[in-house]
Amino acid sequence: MSTDPLADRYGRPARGTGPSGRPRLSTGARIAIGAALAAGVAGAAWFAWSDAQRNPVSFRDIGFSVESAEQVSVTFDVMMPPGTTAVCTITALDPSYAEVGSLDVEVGPGERDAIRVTAEVRTTQEATTGVVDHCSAGDRAGG
Repeated sequence: MSTDPLADRYGRPARGTGPSGRPRLSTGARIAIGAALAAGVAGAAWFAWSDAQRNPVSFRDIGFSVESAEQVSVTFDVMMPPGTTAVCTITALDPSYAEVGSLDVEVGPGERDAIRVTAEVRTTQEATTGVVDHCSAGDRAGG
């Protein structure tokens, strides 16, 4: 029998325990867990920020059009700081996701931070899609 009569009567866990009846974490343990979570979030934010600084170029696929059995047209936006040049690799894929065409496109430098590009990719057989595989920063204009 516990020292808490209500716990005995209604089958509740005794005071100082959680819903499962196990003892609650001490204040020090709660602070340590909170600090560990805060450190994890800060670490993830730092990695994301440092990656953005390393490659300030990002892209967004807008669409594609299969022009013929030998060509696909891919439209995409490239976001980068003004004055930056980027090289984007465009890939055409068949129904089994095999690469049937590829093209490197130089983008910029531009005066705005977003540039829309349409690229024509020649293919070895009919493609069913065209996508941007990746973009990376080139040299800054004038330097």
